[in-house]
Amino acid sequence: MERPGVLRWFGYAVGVRLPERYNEWVLHDATSKHWRARYVLQRSVGIAPLCLVWLLVPVSIGLRLSLVLMAALVAYFYSCAYMDESVEHRLGRQGFPRHTGRQVRARAAAVKNAEATARYIARYRTGG
Repeated sequence: MERPGVLRWFGYAVGVRLPERYNEWVLHDATSKHWRARYVLQRSVGIAPLCLVWLLVPVSIGLRLSLVLMAALVAYFYSCAYMDESVEHRLGRQGFPRHTGRQVRARAAAVKNAEATARYIARYRTGG
């Protein structure tokens, strides 16, 4: 799996489509165990410059910090509220069919649940 370099990753984090050779990495990014944390980190790349702008407003430091806090909270709230849709849109932009991310994550969850169920049955239902 080929990973993008730092500059390409920053572009990807703000919404730039990566070349096809990175498709496997993009799918992994959208469906891995920690896909939500990756998503929030990528959104931080877009939110941080906006917060820096609020820090430059010529008012008291208390007001600037409260503006930064409110801006960050609102930005993260809306980013996270539409996380699934945003990730699916990003996969679609890379050329994947609709709902690819959801399907891959659902299959992984089914495998994990099946393993947990098998362990439960082996432990608590044997000999009965």
